[in-house]
Amino acid sequence: MSARTLVEKIWDEHVVADLSGGLDLLHVDRHLVHDLSGPPSLGMLAARGLAVRNPELTFAMPDHTVSTAVGRTDADTNAGRLLVPALRERTHAEGIRLFDLDDVEQGIVHVVGPELGLTLPGVTVLCGDSHTCTHGGLGALGWGIGSSDLTHVLATQTIVQRRPKQMRVTCSGSLAAGVEPKDLVLQLIGEHGADGASGFAVEYAGSAIASMPVEGRMTLCNLTMEFGAKIGIVAPDEATFDYLAGRRYAPSGAHWDQALAAWRELSSDEDAAFDREIEINASAVSPQITWGTSPAHTMALDGKIPDPGQARDPAARLARSKALEYMGLSAGEQLLGLPVQHVFIGSCANGRLSDLQNAAWVVRGRRVAAGVRAWVVPGSHGVRREAEALGLDRIFTAAGFEWREPGCSMCLAVNDELVPPGERCVSTSNRNFVGRQGPGARTHLCGAATAAAAAIEGRIADPRQLAPVP
Repeated sequence: MSARTLVEKIWDEHVVADLSGGLDLLHVDRHLVHDLSGPPSLGMLAARGLAVRNPELTFAMPDHTVSTAVGRTDADTNAGRLLVPALRERTHAEGIRLFDLDDVEQGIVHVVGPELGLTLPGVTVLCGDSHTCTHGGLGALGWGIGSSDLTHVLATQTIVQRRPKQMRVTCSGSLAAGVEPKDLVLQLIGEHGADGASGFAVEYAGSAIASMPVEGRMTLCNLTMEFGAKIGIVAPDEATFDYLAGRRYAPSGAHWDQALAAWRELSSDEDAAFDREIEINASAVSPQITWGTSPAHTMALDGKIPDPGQARDPAARLARSKALEYMGLSAGEQLLGLPVQHVFIGSCANGRLSDLQNAAWVVRGRRVAAGVRAWVVPGSHGVRREAEALGLDRIFTAAGFEWREPGCSMCLAVNDELVPPGERCVSTSNRNFVGRQGPGARTHLCGAATAAAAAIEGRIADPRQLAPVP
């Protein structure tokens, strides 16, 4: 057999049938369902008189539409009062495991899957959510699907997919102190565009990836969607195996030993051919922040907003001009020092324990600036418990942050947790589209430490310039 990439190896293991014309029918190992896309698709299935083919391979949780206020209920949001009860009713009828609002393991689906060991190297993970690529940080093949595909997976435990082209992003060196994985992927998207990986599956490799903690790899893979690709992946290694050992749904005993032997074979062959190669020197990456309405509108934290006239084509020039108008900014401005009214630390991009630790390092012993609403929303109850065991909740609340319950929260405007029109939010989420955080909201994406610094200073600030408080 000819040399293959990691993606090709996992893909080939899941082909049920070659449908010709570049299409394959693939088996789905894990199907994750949330409150926004799950109830309509389960409803369509029931309306057709069909049952869920493999309920034991499907796992559900409310995360998108729920309130993250302490003491929340289904009825606390307009969308939640409709969709959460529907998810509860339909998953119960189909025998699907539901991590409900009061479940000790509830959280954002892309945080809960890995931390419970539902996500494993070499498995296929699908969900009606574009950021399912997050699971690639553990060496899984994950991607988001639409409502019709979601229903197809529920009914058949398979999906029809076109084999993607192969891209490798090799990250040499290592990230400097104060630089986060979010900064690396934002710079990549900024340099190559939000469509730079369209049609590809992206494998991240190189020394910077090998030395990166697993949670950071998940952040990289999470934003692969914003790079234009449905699939992002990192080859599993000893760090991956250490992360998974002992997790609830991970193999154990003799099954663990068997799985480990198989997982150690999951890497691209040395002479595997990639359709496109990109190299990036991670050592040269600095903290990044977005200035516009696309993750590609990214700049160094201490840089200046680029002139739209420098864009490569007329459409891009127009898009950048409109973005500046929407954001109330001008070319040549610095973002450092720009006043902000909201800071959001959370989401499936940066709601894990390591993200909260990065933010707490900046916040410890300080106070949120007057006039700033600052939230920390752990990605899951598991993350929340771990953070509280370390005292992170006390650091945040002493500083004036709100310490909230798990959910997607202010990442997207479907749960009544919004940024008011015209106001600015420095956010650790993954999208800064027009209206993403509410009509007229102005969003600046960045890493957790940079967001924390903005909350403390009341303006966009460089966390590297804030000395730790003794």
